[in-house]
Amino acid sequence: MGPTASGKTGVAVELVQHLPLEIISVDSALVYRCMDIGTAKPDAATLASAPHHLINLIEPTQAYSAAQFCHDALALMHDITARGKIPFLVGGTMLYFKALREGLNDMPAADLEVRAEIEARAQAFGWHSLHAELAQVDPVTAARLNPADAQRISRALEIYAQTGQPMSAYLNQPQANSLPYRVLPLALMPSDRAVLHARIAERFDTMLNQGLVGEVENLKVRFDLNPQMPSMRCVGYRQSWQYLEGAISRGELRERGIYATRQLAKRQITWLRAMLDVQVMDCLDSTLIAQVQQRVELFLQS
Repeated sequence: MGPTASGKTGVAVELVQHLPLEIISVDSALVYRCMDIGTAKPDAATLASAPHHLINLIEPTQAYSAAQFCHDALALMHDITARGKIPFLVGGTMLYFKALREGLNDMPAADLEVRAEIEARAQAFGWHSLHAELAQVDPVTAARLNPADAQRISRALEIYAQTGQPMSAYLNQPQANSLPYRVLPLALMPSDRAVLHARIAERFDTMLNQGLVGEVENLKVRFDLNPQMPSMRCVGYRQSWQYLEGAISRGELRERGIYATRQLAKRQITWLRAMLDVQVMDCLDSTLIAQVQQRVELFLQS
């Protein structure tokens, strides 16, 4: 596990060359087909040497949930272990890790009619207004959400509309660990946040140079997309959409994309710090790969 730009893929690709591991991607953006540049999806050569499960699963018009991830990941883990190999879960979507290890809350399934009504009100009054509405019925959830976080505000209001209960009540329910495997949780964390920020800026510039804006432009032509879809809320895609719509300049696209990526990394680090059993490793250490391999080997021997 680790924040964006911590080098997870590089470490994983190297380890599968030496150990009987199969990579299962734990990344809510890599599930989308045709979204390659902005998700930093491994290229064909990398995937040939280190195949990844759970990437390129769905179209950008579709959605993929933590529940679906748990179903797919557990099936893969069963298959991989049955073949005498070790499942190697790699990624930065901390909610997926949490759901897999601790189980899912018994929240209601999505209701498309309720969701459409909420989004219609958002179009009329703005998401800040709906955030204020959420604060009245679920102040705990509202307090942890950005007033512009349309996806999570919508889901919280949807749950309340369906059940009359706040999302926070479901999240506080005790959960049983449903994962029938021993795990070695490793977190690649930066010893110097400034270096991670520099990596993030460099990576986003690389995405722009590789044609991120063109990728989003092609997606808009090929698929019936709108900016509220989960795929287009991904970091980099949201800002590129705004640029293509003329809402921001090219310079603002870069600044907002880098800032949003840094905020994502900050949230990921917060998740990781709350996981008490995680073994933290310095992602900036020049001997990182050797250290990770040693820990994994010791774990497998035990």
